[in-house]
Amino acid sequence: MTLLGNDLLTQLAFSLHENKGVYALLLGSGLSRAASIPTGWEITLDLIRRVALARGVAEQPDWAAWYRAETGEEPNYSVLLAELTSSPAERRAILHSYIEPDDDDRQEGRRVPTAAHRGIAELVRNGYVRVITTTNFDRLIENALRDAGVEPTVIASPDALAGAEPVAHSACYILKLHGDYKDARILNTDEELSAYPDAYNTLLDRIFDEYGLMVCGWSGEWDRALRATFLRAPNRRYPMYWASRSGLAPAAQEVADHRRARIITIADADSFFVGLVQRIETLEQTRRQNPLSVELLVNTAKRYLSRPEHRIQLDDLVTQEAERLRAATEVPALAPHGAVDRESFLSRIHAYESVTEGLARAAGAMGRWGDGSETPIVLDLIRALCADADRIGSGSVHWLGLRRYPAVLVFTAYGLGLTAAKRWGALHTLFTAEIARESSEPKRTVEALFLWAWGDGADKALWNLAWETPQEEGRRKTPLSDYLCALFAEWGKSFIGLTPDFELLYERFELLGGLAFLETAEEPDLERATVDGNRDNWVWFPPGRYGWHSSNFDRLAQEVLSQALARPLLDGGFARGNEHFLQLSLENIKRLAGRMRW
Repeated sequence: MTLLGNDLLTQLAFSLHENKGVYALLLGSGLSRAASIPTGWEITLDLIRRVALARGVAEQPDWAAWYRAETGEEPNYSVLLAELTSSPAERRAILHSYIEPDDDDRQEGRRVPTAAHRGIAELVRNGYVRVITTTNFDRLIENALRDAGVEPTVIASPDALAGAEPVAHSACYILKLHGDYKDARILNTDEELSAYPDAYNTLLDRIFDEYGLMVCGWSGEWDRALRATFLRAPNRRYPMYWASRSGLAPAAQEVADHRRARIITIADADSFFVGLVQRIETLEQTRRQNPLSVELLVNTAKRYLSRPEHRIQLDDLVTQEAERLRAATEVPALAPHGAVDRESFLSRIHAYESVTEGLARAAGAMGRWGDGSETPIVLDLIRALCADADRIGSGSVHWLGLRRYPAVLVFTAYGLGLTAAKRWGALHTLFTAEIARESSEPKRTVEALFLWAWGDGADKALWNLAWETPQEEGRRKTPLSDYLCALFAEWGKSFIGLTPDFELLYERFELLGGLAFLETAEEPDLERATVDGNRDNWVWFPPGRYGWHSSNFDRLAQEVLSQALARPLLDGGFARGNEHFLQLSLENIKRLAGRMRW
């Protein structure tokens, strides 16, 4: 017996968890069945019933059988709509009555987002799914996403596609293949469903080629154009999972065989998506340090910070946690050997984050609410983590460099706490504190742990793996900076407090790190870089995401030169305490930032 025991739902959850953004959803009418929105077959039978009753026919126990006897044909949704209506607008009006909820529906929980829709919204909000293709006309998935705080890009017509932002730039991209029920251009008839516009075909070909696929609620019987897209897809880069209640019909089975789909038997869409979300949450929790122990550590650090007489206990707490971290990182799985690929890289950084989270968040709390007496404790911790990381000297340079990642996390957390508290002198001390090295001169922390100055562990190509999707491969200008910003937006909730714009706070920390880095530059070199007409000439420093994020950079540049911030920064030790040096350094940073926006 295998470990999974043919548990395809757990297999899918694991694949989603380890490959964020790689899977796209294909949703059909079966998804909305639990919301009391009828399927096409049910609408067909109800339309037959209503038309027949209007003609004086008595109520029938089996309207499908009656229709066959009356017409000699099988009941057909598309044929019936074409017979009853003469325009798309008329068809839209008929569908409206089956989809739009009234007050009674809302009170009874009908025609509103179901557990399945909310489960999908959870997957999108947490970054596991970003692309949704659907044949449904209703707006249940859009409503669920907005309730979850996600504003989707919705494509319901070819002209909407022409003006939409690219798939890669959207938090959630919904392609409504058959239109929207409030738009008269919805597709219903066999003729309308026999072929898609060229723009749709191009987009579908890309999605089906580049993404893994999860199918739920789609019968595969009616949509000839969609089946054709599956059958012409050239590659199977990622798996396809098909959730089905009662097996697949022949047309659907042909698609499944072509894509080598794994069929998951489900009771209904609600239980499928709820179970999938629960399994992913469990996988996330197993990767993380016990959340209760993390919160206990952070809260204990806060309590010790509030009483000066507890500084010894705070030191002991940090020392004990550092020993636990050291033991947790000296394991075979983190040995500096083996291939450097996306899967192994993600596994390592998540492992380091899991065992460092509590200590990093506690350091952030010390930066946010400390009084300066905690700074030696944090600096000793950072130096100890660096010494542990450097004890091993052989192996892959990337894995060896990544051993400093726990020190980077603690350094960044403390720096963000100091930035939030506007403790500029302590922040400058953090940036300029020296870290000893066995075989060479000491380095300042800003030269050893800050962004690209960190070394082989901060290699841009390496950190692009953390973001890589079929659309984004290698395209991020600052992948490490982007990753840390996203990570600390979550971790920082426990020590930053309320902030209207975390990205701005994070980029302020990075910009000040750049200023501190440039303090060892020669003033004449900065002068030449400022006046030289060659735009490629600057004194090097590790740039952050503010370099391409122009709106934030312009605001931060004004801040740094304003009297309200410039004087406190200079008094704290930045730019050697020299206003002219500060101006030169900022001009140098502006020059590189301009280059990053090209």
